[in-house]
This record gives sequence, structure tokens and C-alpha cells, in this order.
Amino acid sequence: MKAFILKHYSKTEQLELAEVPKPSIKENEVLVEIHSASVNQLDSKLKSGEFKLLLPYKFPLILGHDVAGIVVEVGSKVKNFKIGDEVFSRVPDFHIGAFAEYIAINEEFVAPKPKNISMEEAASIPLVGLTVWQAFVKKANLKKGQKVFIQAGSGGVGTFAIQLAKHLGAFVATTTSEKNVELVKKLGADVVIDYKTQDFEDILKDYDLVLNSQDQKTLEKSIRILKQGGKVISISGPPDVAFAKEIGLNFFLRTVMFFLSFKTEKLAKKQNVDYSFLFMLANGKQLSEIGKLIESGIIKPIIDKIFPFEQTKDAIKYVESGRAKGKVIIKIK
Repeated sequence: MKAFILKHYSKTEQLELAEVPKPSIKENEVLVEIHSASVNQLDSKLKSGEFKLLLPYKFPLILGHDVAGIVVEVGSKVKNFKIGDEVFSRVPDFHIGAFAEYIAINEEFVAPKPKNISMEEAASIPLVGLTVWQAFVKKANLKKGQKVFIQAGSGGVGTFAIQLAKHLGAFVATTTSEKNVELVKKLGADVVIDYKTQDFEDILKDYDLVLNSQDQKTLEKSIRILKQGGKVISISGPPDVAFAKEIGLNFFLRTVMFFLSFKTEKLAKKQNVDYSFLFMLANGKQLSEIGKLIESGIIKPIIDKIFPFEQTKDAIKYVESGRAKGKVIIKIK
């Protein structure tokens, strides 16, 4: 099969189109013919080696975490899927490989594709959807009437987060550029801040929750807009000790996490708010719940551009540019 492979960590070197063996499946796996995949910032960060301490991959590596496609083979112990099923998935860490024609996935990470959306739309959902679900539903227990600040509202995570927060009954503030104001308002944002001309710290106060996806300076300002007892959940770092323990890192790496997050933790404690780092985990059951929200029309996928498989390198460059509104998709079949 054809796949785009990465030979080693590099910020500048491009992926290479290669012919590789089609995956063979284990007894609890399904083989999916990939119709569409999406590109995430995580793919770029893995490529550059930013997560090599946390996720030490072997090479050559096929990137890509989000897939939508059709089951073409099932393992002997697979219970929930059959050949011909349309599915979507955020494949688990160390089993990635969506920038290819086929992928083997354990069925526990697979969910039925919502019937009312295309393969391209389905591929846009898993990583961002699970990230926001685990932040708002599992970690923060976001409730009706609470105030949440979502950074970068027109991005892949942001467009999903606004919709889920509104479904949960929250009051939503977000940042974007002037050209995307109407988009985020249409998705449900109550307060929209043009980050190029306004400082959200001057406008927002007494918020219950912040979903942080930006840099350290933005994170520190976000902590200061929270009310006492509020929460900031960061998907862009710094990783904290609780996260290190959760994924079973050794003492040395736990110590590294302590020093990485020390400044942030100290500020959070001073403001009497809770800081936590979220590294999303693949989960087929949660993805099925998200699929139901999509089928009911509560959440709509937002796609910026669709690239043909041959232009996978261009798709990655476009995501790295930071200009995408919603998700960037690779159409493989």
C-alpha cells in the first residue's frame, strides 16, 4: 500500500511517499480502508520531535491520528464490527498511521461513522472531539450556566469546543481574528474577542473554566481571569506531575514535569485555581457518544480545506501556518 513515511525527527524535512506492506490484523482488530484522514497540530509536533520524551516512536513512522473509512477485514474476536461497516477513529498512540491506504485498529478505539456526514467530515472529528469531551465532560464536569473561555475559537479544537460547551449550557467567550468573528458567533460564542486588537484579560473576569491551547503567556493571563476555585485545562502544556503519574512515567520524567509546570502551578495556587494538563486518550465509547451528537445535528463538523492524498505534505504545511478555520482533511480514497 501507499503511505507517507517519516524517517526521523525533523522540523524541516518532508514526509516521503513510499510503498509499504499492508497491515496484518490481530484477533481483536479491524482492517480499515482509509477514505479520509485529518491533519492535527499533534502530527506536526511529533514530526519535529517535540514529544519524543513522552512518545518515543520507532522509524520509519506513518503519521496521522484521525481516520474515516470502511472495514475490509475483521479479527476472529471482534464483536462490534463487520466487513462493510463505515467507521471513524482516533487511533491510539504508538498505533498511529492514518496517512496511508489501510490501517489496523483495535475495535475498542473504533466507532460507527455518523450516517449524516461524509467521510471527510467524519475524519475531522475524532481527535478534537475527544479532546474537548475529555476536557469538558470528564475533567471539568462543565455545567449549565458556567462561564468558559475557549481560546482560538475558529481552529479545529475551538470550533468543536464552542458547540459542545453551548450544548452543555455554558456561557462561551472566545478569541479569533476579525475575519472569523461571524463563524464563531454562528457556532454559539456569546463573547468574541479580536485577539489582534483586544486583550482578553481586560474584558473577561470570574470565569469558571478555561480551555488553554496557546502559549505560556496566554496561559498565565487565562489563570488570572478565573474566579477562585475555577479550572484551567491546558492541551498545549506544560505537562504536570499528575499527568506524568497518570501515564506511568518514571521518576526522572516526573521530576522533569515538576520543573516544567512549576511556574504555572505556583501562579494557579496563588490565584486559588486548579491547573491541569490534558493529553487526550483514544476511546471508542466516547467517540460513539460524540457521533450521536453529530447525528442529532447538535454538533456540525467544520472543514477548511480538503487535500488529495498526493498533497499530504501541503496539508501539513497549511496546518502549521496556523491559518486553518476548522479542520484540514486528506482525501485518500
